Amino acid sequence: MPRQALHFVTLLFFCVLWVTGVGSTALAQSLAGAPTNISAELLAESDPAPGGRTTLAIRFAPKPGWHGYWINPGDAGRPSEFKFALPPGVTVGQPFYPVPTRLTIAGLMNHIYKGEHALLVPLTLDANVKPGTELPISVSGEWLACTDKICVPEAGQMQAVLRAGDGTVKPETRARFDEWRRKLPMDVAEQGRFATDGKTVRIAIPLAHGVNLPEPWLFARTPDSLAYVGPQKVSRSGDWLVIETPASPYATPFNEFRGLLATGDGRGFQFRAVKGDVPAPSAGGAVSTAILAFGGAMLGGLLLNILPCVFPIISLKALGLVRSGESEAQARAEALAYTAGVVLTCLALGGLLLGLRAGGLAVGWAFQLQNPWTIGLLLILCIAITANLAGWFTLRGFGGGATLAGQGGRQGAFWTGALAAFVATPCTGPFMAAALGAALVLPVPAALAIFAGLGLGMALPFLAIGFVPALRSRLPRPGPWMERFRKAMAIPMALTALALGWLLVQQVQGRDPMAREQALRAEGHVPFSEARLAELNKAGRPVFLYFTADWCLTCKVNEASAIGTQGARAHFSSSDITVMVGDWTDGDPAITRFLEAQGRSGVPLYLFYPAGGAAPRMLPQILTPAMLTAL
Repeated sequence: MPRQALHFVTLLFFCVLWVTGVGSTALAQSLAGAPTNISAELLAESDPAPGGRTTLAIRFAPKPGWHGYWINPGDAGRPSEFKFALPPGVTVGQPFYPVPTRLTIAGLMNHIYKGEHALLVPLTLDANVKPGTELPISVSGEWLACTDKICVPEAGQMQAVLRAGDGTVKPETRARFDEWRRKLPMDVAEQGRFATDGKTVRIAIPLAHGVNLPEPWLFARTPDSLAYVGPQKVSRSGDWLVIETPASPYATPFNEFRGLLATGDGRGFQFRAVKGDVPAPSAGGAVSTAILAFGGAMLGGLLLNILPCVFPIISLKALGLVRSGESEAQARAEALAYTAGVVLTCLALGGLLLGLRAGGLAVGWAFQLQNPWTIGLLLILCIAITANLAGWFTLRGFGGGATLAGQGGRQGAFWTGALAAFVATPCTGPFMAAALGAALVLPVPAALAIFAGLGLGMALPFLAIGFVPALRSRLPRPGPWMERFRKAMAIPMALTALALGWLLVQQVQGRDPMAREQALRAEGHVPFSEARLAELNKAGRPVFLYFTADWCLTCKVNEASAIGTQGARAHFSSSDITVMVGDWTDGDPAITRFLEAQGRSGVPLYLFYPAGGAAPRMLPQILTPAMLTAL
């Protein structure tokens, strides 16, 4: 069974229920006296007529900062559960959910409701029910209440007492229910189509071309179908809206897809799609996207020239061109050679990136920085350039990019451009993210054009100096100041070298066999037990105790970004700290009692018991690796 599906199944059995009495009025109330963070009540739009229908509303009101979940909660959380107790002659349908919003933290996405919201439930009354008959309706509900720091399972018994009447709806009640109806998604009558290759899902939704769809986002109602946090490429093909997005890593074969397309103005369209041919995007949309991305890449490349890793190279090459007193023809030739070096290097890096992604690797721009050998090469280049700029010594026999770039003429200009583009890899300038992000989803020719645009933007200043004599004439004349300027340019290059050195150290440490061995030894966690905790405390052993749950978003983020880091695991191992874990996914009553004894009603909870049996220290609900390595 897929991991996320297993989480959903186990959540059905949690046992945290606070049961108290409820009123006998027509309005249902949340559990009286229970500390709820999302209150709930049951409302009826009218007293239904025999043979007629009405609508029930399960209204949720989260406290400020709290939220509830959609029917498919996303990467964490859990859906609400309801059980109706109905009198004879009354039937209800499935609840209708309003359009949700998204909450993404550290790469995990939830589908949530932040403010007041209502689920609408259709109710039908048999025609043989006598007018005036009392109709008591009871709903047992379980839901999850969360903030960005804590999650609490809650439950409520909601009641409403209706009477078989004439179906009249009061104006104020109709206005309230109509407001809730406006937040429901609209049904798309026509059937959609989808296709998948196991890695990517393409979905075509039949929506007329004239429909305004600002900021569309697809929520999957079919579980384990899409990667919820994955990018969504939206395009048009006539009256089809086509969405392409990564498949879920836990996907199992499915023949039907149900989803909800939400828009930035709060509307939503729910639809059903079956396997079939998905139309290709209209050429005009892809072309316009490519043109915009090309322009953004050029602008981003242009701005790269003022960053510490590129500015010294381009500025000194320009001043060298002026100092050499070359002819206008030679200046243009060197400018073109420099541009060719930059553009071809960007194309090579971009082509390699696209090839790796086509092979199934999830890599992005600057992917080569994940390789310590590449970082080491960049570090050596930056050190060589820094040494030359500072005038410490000349590395004529270095034999690498610095030597090639140090040559004169067109050959030296070409390799200077290649070196500038390669050294620019660690830098990220404005406008680059959107442009390069588009390159990763566009067809290969358009993507390569965007990478070429990045190189062209980088080369523009030198290209302008080579082709516009007026610009060359405005540059300062050669003199002693140039030597001082040259040495000053060693500072930003040295900073780039320091950054690469730090990155290299991090990479090497992460690959160190001893560090990995310490991390594996620290994975021997101890399941929570008050008896075992007492034994460890009595023995004077330090204990880091944390409580988690599969549906707790904050818990999972802390485990990924702090508890599970190599530094924290190594510290636990080297300091002989026992890591004890309490799993509250199914509402373990023993954990519930322990949480209440600590003055807490939900997870996460982090406690550190120092050696010697001292009183425990409670850690914040948002952890950092430094907090753990300081224990």
